[in-house]
Amino acid sequence: MNKFANYFKSNSLKLLMASLVAVVVAGCGGGGGGDAAPAAPGTLGVSLTDAPACGFDAVNVTVIKVRTHQSSSASDTDAGWTDITLNPARKINLLGLTNGVLDRLGEAPLAAGHYTQLRLVLDPNTAAGFANSVVPSGGVETALVTPSAVQSGIKLVNEFDVASGQRVDLVLDFDACKSIVKHGNGTYALKPVIKVIPFVLNGINGFVDTALLGSGIMVAAQQNGVIAQSTAPNAQTGEFFLSRLAPGNYDVVLTANGRATAVVAAVPVASTTSVVVLSNTATPITLPASSTHIVSGTGTLNPTSSTEIAYVAAKQTFGTTPTVTVKFVAADDSASGTYTLTLPNGAPMLGLYSPTLPIALAAQAAVAGQYAIEASATGYRTQSVSKDISAANATQNFTLVP
Repeated sequence: MNKFANYFKSNSLKLLMASLVAVVVAGCGGGGGGDAAPAAPGTLGVSLTDAPACGFDAVNVTVIKVRTHQSSSASDTDAGWTDITLNPARKINLLGLTNGVLDRLGEAPLAAGHYTQLRLVLDPNTAAGFANSVVPSGGVETALVTPSAVQSGIKLVNEFDVASGQRVDLVLDFDACKSIVKHGNGTYALKPVIKVIPFVLNGINGFVDTALLGSGIMVAAQQNGVIAQSTAPNAQTGEFFLSRLAPGNYDVVLTANGRATAVVAAVPVASTTSVVVLSNTATPITLPASSTHIVSGTGTLNPTSSTEIAYVAAKQTFGTTPTVTVKFVAADDSASGTYTLTLPNGAPMLGLYSPTLPIALAAQAAVAGQYAIEASATGYRTQSVSKDISAANATQNFTLVP
């Protein structure tokens, strides 16, 4: 716990102390009635965080401002917007914001009331340089094609109330892993996946074996196979922190290239201030080596969509529970809809959470190489097919329909 305290202090708490809170978007304010003096407005604070991006050395976005409005139907030119403007606009590498790290964007006064619109405005790319870009692993910086929405702001799903004289702080959690889509022609497009969550000092902390670093290791907190939060461990120490989790039980899933999957099931996050420790420097979690096979194919939509794409996930179920997502990928955002998943054949490791360390992980031979390949898209029916890749690669094509 002391190690975690030092780690968290060196990351999120520095931002927290610098601005009273370090968070992603929030607001607060006041108003008066009758002959009483009007209450002072509250404060809207803004920060940014990120889950890791798959297969990239950098994912850069340039933020101009964050906007909020009380009317859900207000257009970007209507009166009544409150803006937090970054001057100059800030280019942020989202991959530097994992493990609970926050980037403070700014703050502004905000009147009391109920707010129904929240927008993140990005600077568009120009001929002068890349405001928004990606660096594929081992590659060079490439422009990230942004939607026209960057002009008026990326609309975020969130409503919040601001009481007179109070401060409300939220976090914009930018999921770069789901937000970057590769086209068949080698270009990359931004399809933003951003959650608005409250700022809380809680989560799941642990260490992985440093021998796993550099192998694309990822750690995710899941519920019923749905990823609630994910991160990449610290590149020097192997420490990870899955932050800002709603109270509940989580399955923690660890994956790495050329390694078997490990799952710690039923990890309890008791409250918005509790931190659960899975491992420490003396008991780091390790993953045994594993051969791999590939599941590939296409994931297309019928009818096609200009806004939605198909995601393909590989899931495993251990007996009746738990079910976890081992890997997922966005299908190519084109008519072909191609995808590729490289998956371990080795027996995954499973352990039940215990406060006594180390947590024992046992090989699950019956599940080795057995996956449910699942395709989904917003507004379309999910499809799932069982695949055994223990002996060879497999192919699976999906056509999703409403």
